[in-house]
Amino acid sequence: MSLETGKIYDGKVRNITAYGAFVEVNLDGKVHTGMVHISEISNTYVNEIRDHLTEGQEVKVKVLNVDENGKISLSIKKASESPAPKQRIQRNNQRNFNSSGNSNFSKEGFTPANRQPAAEKPQTSESSFEEMLSKFKQSSEEKMSDLKRNMDGKRRNTKRIR
Repeated sequence: MSLETGKIYDGKVRNITAYGAFVEVNLDGKVHTGMVHISEISNTYVNEIRDHLTEGQEVKVKVLNVDENGKISLSIKKASESPAPKQRIQRNNQRNFNSSGNSNFSKEGFTPANRQPAAEKPQTSESSFEEMLSKFKQSSEEKMSDLKRNMDGKRRNTKRIR
């Protein structure tokens, strides 16, 4: 009997390499060896495989692919995923649409369904530009005075040794 793609089996880690781990699956007395790529070990970033697996460890693996040469691709992270990812996707989609079925994205940006966009006070473009310009000038002057004060202090404290 051979391994079926998509099924989950119990296996044992036999060897760990820099790019993945080799796992043995015992099926009806016949041992099948497949490889779990480093990207299929965990849902989090895996820098060092030995941080997640040890040789001889029992793991559940899902068969991803069995090619014509007999190479078996396995996944630990897909074997441990929650059985209902469709429900999670459906909940996320419901968050992005309000009760009328319209998207929560508007010209002002994303707004949660239970919150209305904040009312902005009407401003002319000239007054807002003038305010921005004055704030920029003020912060620039403050930064320049701090820089000058700092440099003057450094110049005064230097003494030449002869």
